[in-house]
Amino acid sequence: MRRELTLAALALLLSLALLGSLFAIPGAFSQPEEDIRPSRLDLRETTIDARNVGGETVTLALDSRLEHRGGTASNVTVETRAIDADTGLVATSTRQSLGNVSGDRELQVLTNLTVERQGDYRIETIVYADEQRRTIGRTTVRNVDALLPEYARSSVSFQEFENADVPLRAIAYRIESVENNRTTMNVSVFLTNTGDEPAGDLQLRLRARQAESNVIADESAIRVGQIRPGRTTTVSTELTVPDGYNYWLDGILQADGVVIATESAPANLDPTEVLQENVTRRDTGFQSGDFEERQTELPQATDEPRYTSGSGPGFTAVAALAAAFVATLALARRHHD
Repeated sequence: MRRELTLAALALLLSLALLGSLFAIPGAFSQPEEDIRPSRLDLRETTIDARNVGGETVTLALDSRLEHRGGTASNVTVETRAIDADTGLVATSTRQSLGNVSGDRELQVLTNLTVERQGDYRIETIVYADEQRRTIGRTTVRNVDALLPEYARSSVSFQEFENADVPLRAIAYRIESVENNRTTMNVSVFLTNTGDEPAGDLQLRLRARQAESNVIADESAIRVGQIRPGRTTTVSTELTVPDGYNYWLDGILQADGVVIATESAPANLDPTEVLQENVTRRDTGFQSGDFEERQTELPQATDEPRYTSGSGPGFTAVAALAAAFVATLALARRHHD
């Protein structure tokens, strides 16, 4: 019994001695004040969104995710620049300071770059710590000019018949009448509001463009009222053109004077040739005189002859030559007499 008590006393004395030695050593129970591991910075990903799209410039909003591991990284700086992909010149750049970064965590770095709305750009994001480059990320933005400016956006567009069993177009026509070598077409246009709110207050300009010469034979402007969301409306007008030619029926949709959508469809009035897209054009004997503006009222018949100055090709020159020829004959006859 005495032996067991002696062993227990010795164990207690040993434990007290160990505990006293721990208290005697400074900082034995304290955590390290600083992580002595080397710091590590990595760019995980960068996403880009287009904001404030104007007519000449666009703002690229960059969201970069920066991962930090290890000890404290001092004086962290992020430089972002947009480089023109064609010229290699720096279009714009920005630099922002993150200060000292510590702890194992991920940081979000938001950057805005305003560039011209044209061409392609290479976006570079460079991370520095104590003025030393630590990591770099690269991405490319293409076809910036294809971004639609905010002032030209509308939920109304020409209907696309994607699931139709037969080829259908947003612009269709039928022949109303044919008189005096001129054809009157009733042209219908299908417009759809693909948005979630009513939209409208637009202007639709329709024109008949002769296929080989691009001469505008006739055109009409129509106001488009409100269209309910998810609904399609039909707008119709009449166009009168010279017969015997093929035409492109162009639809130009405008909002407050800005073109927001265009569409074209063929109108085949030439029985010898069918107009199709991506087909080589041939000469069809185009005569600009067929496309002169016609008078809506015929001149009244009088006893005295009426002289008109036509604007057709060659008529003024022929009249001048005929007058000169008659004058020459008169002078020659007078000299002979």
